[in-house]
Amino acid sequence: MKHVEIYTDGACSGNPGAGGWGAVLRYGTAEKELSGGEKATTNNRMELTAVIEALSALKEPCSVTLTTDSKYVVDSVTKGWVYGWKKNGWVKSDKKPALNSDLWEKLLPLLARHEVKFVWVKGHAGHPENERCDRMAVEAINRIR
Repeated sequence: MKHVEIYTDGACSGNPGAGGWGAVLRYGTAEKELSGGEKATTNNRMELTAVIEALSALKEPCSVTLTTDSKYVVDSVTKGWVYGWKKNGWVKSDKKPALNSDLWEKLLPLLARHEVKFVWVKGHAGHPENERCDRMAVEAINRIR
């Protein structure tokens, strides 16, 4: 199984507001950048979209180290919350609806297809790839305004 490194970030100007996302995929010495945005969204939706788009770009099942500054994404998956939300009809343990279920429904099959290890990094703390993805996300916001 090929090992791919993925770095992602999402950004929002206002929350909700115009949003953007960026991703860098690295396999050996090859790199690919992906980015996009939406006029009306939230930061968490952009964080999720970055992960979905990056994993969707892989043409075959891969071993992936996915680095993000989104505690929302990392904790929801690694602590198993998202699987419980789905099992309970997208309702959280506090009986409130789980947000972004449409995006989680897209992400779960990708997580089943690939072996994904999540790595959390602090945002805006000098991590080169995280900073690069942040710049791409902000540029995407500026393109759609």
